[in-house]
Amino acid sequence: MEKSEGFNEFAIQPLKQFAKDSMHFVKKCTKPDRKEFTMVAKATGIGFFIMGFIGFFVKLVHIPINNILVGN
Repeated sequence: MEKSEGFNEFAIQPLKQFAKDSMHFVKKCTKPDRKEFTMVAKATGIGFFIMGFIGFFVKLVHIPINNILVGN
């Protein structure tokens, strides 16, 4: 009986607690309204634009430096 109790304590109980916490979290979640959704969409779009610009700028600077080092 000791092994089954140990298995229950270390494997089953955490899974049950995780499922309970997950259900509690899902019940507390709400769907965003239009204002919140547009705000998040704008912030995400701005983030994509900034990351794209940084990538473009790094590539733009990297090409001449690479040509100088390699000596094409």
